Amino acid sequence: MGDVVPGIRQGGQVRALLTPKSVGATAGFLGTLELSAGEHVAEHYHPHSDEFIFLVRGSLLVRAGEQRIELLAGDAVMVPRLRRHRLENQGSEPVLAVFHIGPLAPSPELGHVDTEPVPFPHAAPPTVGGGR
Repeated sequence: MGDVVPGIRQGGQVRALLTPKSVGATAGFLGTLELSAGEHVAEHYHPHSDEFIFLVRGSLLVRAGEQRIELLAGDAVMVPRLRRHRLENQGSEPVLAVFHIGPLAPSPELGHVDTEPVPFPHAAPPTVGGGR
């Protein structure tokens, strides 16, 4: 994990670990998300993929459409494709989550749509690579 440069474009630190580019994955990709207290991942959706989130450490608020889902360490949630979602660390402890996004979009640039301004618009997104 230490050799994967985190993406910061949307907020927090996103590391795409097991991807088409890194391991030849064909069904989706897995990564980690770290959020410091008060940080968030800007609202977005995935047109072709569901997102599965498992919270390892901390507490995380997932705003998915009109739902507010509060996760504690050991909890998991699935955000269906096309559902706008935003992830927020409203606690005082750092968040560590593991996520899986699948199936893959036809190409990486079609896999993610921002629906609010991102904290670091000039930063590169995490490297996923590949496609179907």
